[in-house]
Amino acid sequence: MISRTAAIAALLAAAPLAAQAQSYRCIAKDGKRYYGSIIPAECFGRPVEQLNAQGMVVKRIDPEGSEKERLAKEAAEARKRQEDAAAQELARRNRALLATYTSEKDIEDARARALAENSKAVRETEDRIESIRKQQAGYEKELELHKGKNSAAPAQLRDDIKSAEDDLKAQLLLLETRKRDTDTINARYDDDKRRYSQITRAR
Repeated sequence: MISRTAAIAALLAAAPLAAQAQSYRCIAKDGKRYYGSIIPAECFGRPVEQLNAQGMVVKRIDPEGSEKERLAKEAAEARKRQEDAAAQELARRNRALLATYTSEKDIEDARARALAENSKAVRETEDRIESIRKQQAGYEKELELHKGKNSAAPAQLRDDIKSAEDDLKAQLLLLETRKRDTDTINARYDDDKRRYSQITRAR
């Protein structure tokens, strides 16, 4: 909602006071109709009609409409700034892409390296999981020995079992993530290859 001061300024700017024989009228907030050779104070912030000497409406002034136009203009300018920023970011990415690769073969070579590194990381994680499970098997045997002797398991053994369980959960999550990374890597290089092809064809 516009302030009273802003409404007054907008109305005065839109409707000069000059003009001999012209008048203004409006319906104020109290429901009454007001007239004046200048815009009556009761009309500030209200739709106003400008009348000619014959009493015909020659112009309508709507402060609320002007405010809506201002807000729409600001929104359009904000969208334009966002579009410009997006275009600049795309141009920057395209320059970086051309600086990184000299051919589509370069992109495929980079993809192969990234996939190989990820495969290595997957194998290392799988090896770690196998090692943890072997540790757990050893802990289980030790735990069974204590059960056979009707003796409580040492605190250190219980801690080792809990630690192995936590480590296994973490490694399983990591393995799942690294396997998903294969799709992420392929999607990334597919996008690079597509953009590289578009850029080089357009040049």
